[in-house]
Amino acid sequence: MTLTPEQVIAANKANLETLVGLTTKAFSGVEQLIELNLAAAKSTLADSHKQTSATLSVKDAQELLALQASLFQPLAEKAVAYNRHLVEIATGTGSHFQEHVESKMAEAQKAFHTMMDNATKNAPAGSESAVAAFKTAVAAGNNALESVQKAVKQATDVAESNYKNMAATAVNAGKPAAKKR
Repeated sequence: MTLTPEQVIAANKANLETLVGLTTKAFSGVEQLIELNLAAAKSTLADSHKQTSATLSVKDAQELLALQASLFQPLAEKAVAYNRHLVEIATGTGSHFQEHVESKMAEAQKAFHTMMDNATKNAPAGSESAVAAFKTAVAAGNNALESVQKAVKQATDVAESNYKNMAATAVNAGKPAAKKR
């Protein structure tokens, strides 16, 4: 199979467009992460000022303990919200890359099957059993790859669900502790 100059140019253009698209998505993820961290820093600075002012206006130890207890719950909620947003950014960017890889793998598999079909049509007489064995091996490999992809997706979904449940549990567990003080 010989490639023409037009095919090489088209392939290079497609690869360049893919590279630019993935780079743009990666920069978008970094940009979102920077915005999240800047917002968290601003919020932390404002909270620190507010907490310092409140601490300086405390009249006795009892009031100080009550103030400390009231600060715990909002802090825990903000930490959980920050982590949740961080996971959303990472998941969104990662899923974009995953979709792209899966798309390219599907294209490669299709091209491979086309090449195999052409090769088997032109196979010498008497090689039918070898060709059949090779096709069976390729089909088994494809099935194994699909199984692995499904398992990875399921594991990712379970991990994300567990993280959300854990975050909700942590916030809910902190509420009674903050109220008791």
